[in-house]
Amino acid sequence: MMSTLSQPAQVDSLAEVTRRILVAAEGRERFLVALAGPPGSGKSYRSEQLLQAIDGALPGQVVVVPMDGYHFDNAVLGASQLAVKGAPQTFDAEGLRVDLERIRCADAAVAVPVFDRPLDLARAGGRLVTLAHRIVIVEGNYLLLDQEPWRALHDLFDLSVMLEVDDATLEQRLIDRWLSMGRDADAARRKALDKDMPNARLIKTTSIPPDLVWR
Repeated sequence: MMSTLSQPAQVDSLAEVTRRILVAAEGRERFLVALAGPPGSGKSYRSEQLLQAIDGALPGQVVVVPMDGYHFDNAVLGASQLAVKGAPQTFDAEGLRVDLERIRCADAAVAVPVFDRPLDLARAGGRLVTLAHRIVIVEGNYLLLDQEPWRALHDLFDLSVMLEVDDATLEQRLIDRWLSMGRDADAARRKALDKDMPNARLIKTTSIPPDLVWR
């Protein structure tokens, strides 16, 4: 469904992203937006901003589906994959694809999982996409990744947005995130640089061009 532009449009404001979504979604029974970006780029924050802005124009017609809900459980990952949790292979991309296909059909409500960060686990059925939700914002790291099995998601999106944040800012945000989760300064820096930033570089270098780049 998504028609990727050869040269992504550069946008700098919430108002402009909101306007473009509303114009593109006009008259559509269901409209899926991919909001992608590296870890630490602000996907949760931006998706909540979009939710509030679109809801102001179309009350009750927008919902957010976070890709984080499709983390494999720690018991499924095992020790080796648990060490790299957050990498592409530690998500149930196939489960996400199936749910997005159901959401696109717009013929029934669809329950989706939501990740509980403090508990470090996904809660099944944590959010409901109802028939009233015409605009669905799907946010996550690897939605535009040009690798299998992620390529199967691309045609499910009507519009794609990539958050653009420089590496230095990402690193500091990620270090701060680990500090807020109780890591000491050395451990927080190692987690950010050794675990998160390789994923960030993968997303920046191996994702398909989006329709919009949100700076």
